[in-house]
Amino acid sequence: MFFESFGEFLAMGGHGLYVWLSYGFGLFILILNILLPLQSRKRLLVEQARRLRREEARS
Repeated sequence: MFFESFGEFLAMGGHGLYVWLSYGFGLFILILNILLPLQSRKRLLVEQARRLRREEARS
């Protein structure tokens, strides 16, 4: 596909809004798929360290 200008490229023949929204939404989902497991892992490690400290304090 050939576009005469950058503005035409962004407009995508009148479908630019849908094209760029779908790209943005897809990128957002990919970023969430990276960040949420990292956040969960960090939360789990903090929770396990807290639990280990409690068990050591009891004994």
